[in-house]
Amino acid sequence: MIPRSCGTHDGSFHADEVTACALLLLFDQIDRNKIIRTRDNSKLGQCDFVCDVGGIYDPAHRRFDHHQSEYVGELSSAGMVWQYLKDTHIVDAHTYDFFNKSLIWGVDAHDNGKLHLEAGSCSFSQVITNFVPPMYDAPESVQNAAFQQALEFALGHLTRLLERFRYIESCKEKVAASMQRNEKVLYFDEAMPWMESFFEMGGEKHPALFVIMPSGGHWKLRGIPPSLDERMKVRVPLPQEWAGLLDVDLKNVSGIPGAIFCHKGRFISVWETKEDVYKALDYVLNRKAHDNSIR
Repeated sequence: MIPRSCGTHDGSFHADEVTACALLLLFDQIDRNKIIRTRDNSKLGQCDFVCDVGGIYDPAHRRFDHHQSEYVGELSSAGMVWQYLKDTHIVDAHTYDFFNKSLIWGVDAHDNGKLHLEAGSCSFSQVITNFVPPMYDAPESVQNAAFQQALEFALGHLTRLLERFRYIESCKEKVAASMQRNEKVLYFDEAMPWMESFFEMGGEKHPALFVIMPSGGHWKLRGIPPSLDERMKVRVPLPQEWAGLLDVDLKNVSGIPGAIFCHKGRFISVWETKEDVYKALDYVLNRKAHDNSIR
């Protein structure tokens, strides 16, 4: 047995085994120079991990193939390795869920033929596939070099996902503190990720309608979505008369001297100072109250 090695099939490659190898690298289970691309069972038998080849799914022996008829689940080798990392407590349940929703479920579905995208859309799995040499009879050296390029891309993406997740987690207490005020606005005195933690902590039933926080030296007023799945919608849109306006035009319509921008989708606006953004909030809430009184 070659310690910290991983066997996977040679030839053309796919996102599931590339992602599986990248996960093992990210969480320090294998060495990159010990990834062996082969279908030779005697060589695979010497590998510490085997992904997407070999006809065996046996986490206890670190074998993660899903092609054999005996396996009837919906995981690809990526999902199998990810499940193993959770079950062996290398990653916790919260990290496991975040990666599943951010990437792994899609890789598994694509590899098993259950993900169908609209024309013009491009998934992570399709990006990985585009690293495969276009020539069907590309030499082994070319295939292996392309696999390493795809692996580097996947590892970079996973690394950034993990960094983002850890940053979101580090801000969670501040989001909870703002939620505890139980007001119509979540206020933060620094820019930070808030949406994932907000909804994880019961945001769907929270009364907040807007978020106020600094943004690039200015301040933003952003509508809160009804749920995380509907993040492109808002509970209360910004005023119709603000939609798509910039600078002077928005200043004139809103009467607020620090107006900078309002998105035409009416979900976010930007203001020069904290005082300006609170004037914008008052404008919106008063307009909402007026509209409700008319109804």
